[in-house]
Amino acid sequence: MDARHQLLRALRTGYHAASKVEKPRIIEEFVLISRYHRKSAIWLLNCAVTNANQQRHPTPARSVYGVAVQLVLVVFYKASDRLCGKRLKMLLPLLIPAMEKHGNLNLNPALR
Repeated sequence: MDARHQLLRALRTGYHAASKVEKPRIIEEFVLISRYHRKSAIWLLNCAVTNANQQRHPTPARSVYGVAVQLVLVVFYKASDRLCGKRLKMLLPLLIPAMEKHGNLNLNPALR
């Protein structure tokens, strides 16, 4: 497998610099030696060079709501028997006054 990657690295720079007439010859040579499918070989020769030692770190998802709001939303989620967000959104205008009336929830005006 390592020989394939070395060949790919060697041919890639020449492939990018090659003319339209020379590119099919380079592809044929690469397919014969590496036994890749033709379309896979074209894709590999066209794609950008990446460093194998470099790891990609996933970016964490940005939180839309603060921690206090998330905790209140979890209470609503559990009180509504785990409704989906789309239905929970429609239920919130009814659920908030009912939970406050029965003493299950005490929201400050900033969270409302």
